[in-house]
Amino acid sequence: MTQEDKKAKVKKGWLAVEVGLEDDGGFQRFVIPISYLYHPLFKRLLDKAHEVYGYHTTGPLRLPCSTDDFLNLKWRTEKESNHHHHHHRHHHLPLTLSFHSC
Repeated sequence: MTQEDKKAKVKKGWLAVEVGLEDDGGFQRFVIPISYLYHPLFKRLLDKAHEVYGYHTTGPLRLPCSTDDFLNLKWRTEKESNHHHHHHRHHHLPLTLSFHSC
């Protein structure tokens, strides 16, 4: 199996995304659970992606923010998901995230 074949295969329930800003020299690929797309912070980022790239793009979903901002968003989403899943309490993280790069 070639490196390209490995890149193309994504487990069921997961989605490949490209994160980055064209000004910063390119994009980095991440694989995230599809459930992230329903999180309010990710929805805001998807709206931003629509503004920047539109709906009809080829290839993976591109998210217009820096890798650092994306990793922060991913960490917050995971933390909130794990918190709800394991503790069943209703403490919510604030729904604001400053995308310094967006």
